[in-house]
Amino acid sequence: MYKIAVIPGDGTGPEVIREGLKVLEAVAKRHNFQYTTSIFDFGGDRFLKTGKTLEDKDIEELKKYSAIYLGAIGHPDVKAGILETGILLKLRFSLGQYINLRPVKLYNEKFCPLKDKKPEDIDFVVVRENSEGLYKGMGEFQNKGSKDEVAIQISYNTRKGVERCIRYAFEYCRKRNRKKKLTLCGKTNVLTFAWDLWQRTFDEVAKEYPDIATDYAHVDAATMWFVKNPEWFDVIVTDNMFGDIITDLGAMIQGGMGIAAGGNINPQGVSMFEPIGGSAPKYTGKNVINPLAAICAAGMMLENLGEVEAAGAVENAVIKVVAKKLKSLAAGKMGYSTSEVGDLVTKYLE
Repeated sequence: MYKIAVIPGDGTGPEVIREGLKVLEAVAKRHNFQYTTSIFDFGGDRFLKTGKTLEDKDIEELKKYSAIYLGAIGHPDVKAGILETGILLKLRFSLGQYINLRPVKLYNEKFCPLKDKKPEDIDFVVVRENSEGLYKGMGEFQNKGSKDEVAIQISYNTRKGVERCIRYAFEYCRKRNRKKKLTLCGKTNVLTFAWDLWQRTFDEVAKEYPDIATDYAHVDAATMWFVKNPEWFDVIVTDNMFGDIITDLGAMIQGGMGIAAGGNINPQGVSMFEPIGGSAPKYTGKNVINPLAAICAAGMMLENLGEVEAAGAVENAVIKVVAKKLKSLAAGKMGYSTSEVGDLVTKYLE
């Protein structure tokens, strides 16, 4: 019996989560596992009513669950940074979700913006360090508001944090068993403190994995190769900031935000799964948003919980819908409504 904490969140979050839960119910019946869900109202509306984001008692409650299923956080009436820091980052940091896992997989070549690229060319995974770096929130202002103002933002990297991320990436690459190649993506030629630590740690850990080929790419070169030669990549490991940037580019080459799902992973604790496209408030309530990213996030959640066959069934159903039914992966252009796409995935499960 799995206990799933559901945070529908803001904007179109509740709409896509509804379809994900619809698919989850269908696949549970077919693959004979049981679960319960509890809904939490964390998000912009709650903040506007109460002034609260996420309290320590909320974190303690969430620790009791098998996994967290998140719709989206982001409200147009709340100043940027409040919800992101007070909910998203607090969840990741407080629950020890030190890995952000982002599969980049093309399901239908007609939705790829790159010329002559096929599904076998775009199938890689980005392992992003999720708890340190520039997102640690360390820094200061000096002489704020004056002409001599200085803003300092610190990229905080520990040997422990870097090594556990790199080790996870090697293990994941071995388990994935595709090309068995791990690429370190960084900026060793300019960011000579943080990336000296990353490179040294990567080289040392690599000695324990002689079956995994390794290479290195500067982040700017990696963005170029994502577009020019995405088939070069298998698994990529990188820091928090660079991972945030390159995974959005990855989403575009796999067909757009409508299909992009991600996991915030604590290998020894509670992990959280979400579509990465955000709350998309302009589409709220119109029943036109693409729910496939949220459905794929539910599939990732099932795999993380050990329901591997059920996760595979969800992915296969999504592939069939993308290949056979949709005119586009963009909101309002799919040829089907949000709820109809959820129904299609459920149908293909059967």
